[in-house]
Amino acid sequence: MREIPLSNCERQFILQALAEKQRLDGRQTYDYRNIKITFGTEYGCCIVELGKTRVLAQVSCELVTPKLSRPTEGIIFFNLELSPMASPTFEPGRQSELLVKLNRLLERCLRNSKCIDTESLCVVAGAKVWQIRVDLHLLNHDGNIIDVASIAAIVALSHFKRPDVSIQGEEVTVYSPEERDPIPLSIHHMPIAVSFAFFQQGTYLLVDPIEHEERVMDGLLVIAMNKHRELCTIQSSGGIMLLKDQVLRCTKIAGVKVAEITELMQKALENDKKVRKEGGKFGFAESIPNKRITAFKLDETPVDTDGVEEQVEEIVSKAEPSTLHIPKPIVRAPGTGQIGEGIQNEWMIDDLEEEEEDDEEDIVPEPGAQSLRNDNERANMHTDAEVIQLSDSEEEEIIILEPEGTEKKGRKINSEEIPQISTRKIVQKNKNMKKQKKKGGQL
Repeated sequence: MREIPLSNCERQFILQALAEKQRLDGRQTYDYRNIKITFGTEYGCCIVELGKTRVLAQVSCELVTPKLSRPTEGIIFFNLELSPMASPTFEPGRQSELLVKLNRLLERCLRNSKCIDTESLCVVAGAKVWQIRVDLHLLNHDGNIIDVASIAAIVALSHFKRPDVSIQGEEVTVYSPEERDPIPLSIHHMPIAVSFAFFQQGTYLLVDPIEHEERVMDGLLVIAMNKHRELCTIQSSGGIMLLKDQVLRCTKIAGVKVAEITELMQKALENDKKVRKEGGKFGFAESIPNKRITAFKLDETPVDTDGVEEQVEEIVSKAEPSTLHIPKPIVRAPGTGQIGEGIQNEWMIDDLEEEEEDDEEDIVPEPGAQSLRNDNERANMHTDAEVIQLSDSEEEEIIILEPEGTEKKGRKINSEEIPQISTRKIVQKNKNMKKQKKKGGQL
């Protein structure tokens, strides 16, 4: 399913709000949305929420043969999936351009930055190493996927614990969690991606854009950094030209945001560890009664309605009156209409009247029909003679027709006595009469 584009009104509304330093969700320019981290019952499973954007992360491991070029290093693999459940624009089983870009950015942010000690994943050099697989599923899409995915991946890796192993000769034994305590991964630092959206060719800058803002933005800058202010990766997309001062400003903002997010992640990990140690409720089942996963919880905010009517009147009084005047159609009579302002529609009226007159004059009765009409008139001889007046539209002449029965009462009229007149002669005679009338009117 194709993505539904924004209308011009929505686009102009967002850009005008940005010019007034306002956002659709009420945040300031450099504000992040609320971040929520929920852990599952198993190690390495978590759900991270950034506003309405949700990502599920699951870490798994298995023993595999190492690469020939690096026989003493483990393997880390990242896989992000965009399901139609998150947005109807995502198609299942098809790698879109967005998906490829996000997967590459995750690998550069987490694997290429050497945040995990891969040498500690080696069991037997050149024979057995641990392969760590991080699966990320987008559950709901409301913008800024890369930031949520990077947070979910590093939190899941920090929460994950691999099974313990022992080596006896060439035999490798893997112990279950009941036999031996699992071992956590060796993590050097926590790189986190921070996205910056640029509008109006770099005039306006936003942190953590939502979906509607991503459709309007001209360019995107992603900076991955750890809490030590070490730059892990940087990527610019959209074809926008950025100045050196703009990039340095974004790195300073990213350093502050990464420090806050890292502190939140460490607190969440400590709380989960404490709950598991005390034997309390933990996992997704604990968060279901509080509706943290099954539904979005809206925070109630008081609305001040004092002086609203005065503000409305002030806004209406300052508003400029509309200069557009749309005339209404005037209906003169039932079944007739008028086009324009006070101008009657006379288009093709004269031609239609002339065609109707020509049709009436061209009709010539047949001899049989004339005889039948005379018989009907003779049967109604006792009625008084009626006078019919016909008015001509051009010269308003009055023609008086008298029934033939009043002059010849006892005479029979046969159809043979009626002269056979050619239809062509009658039509030609009528046209000649019309031409003479028009000439007389012009004189």
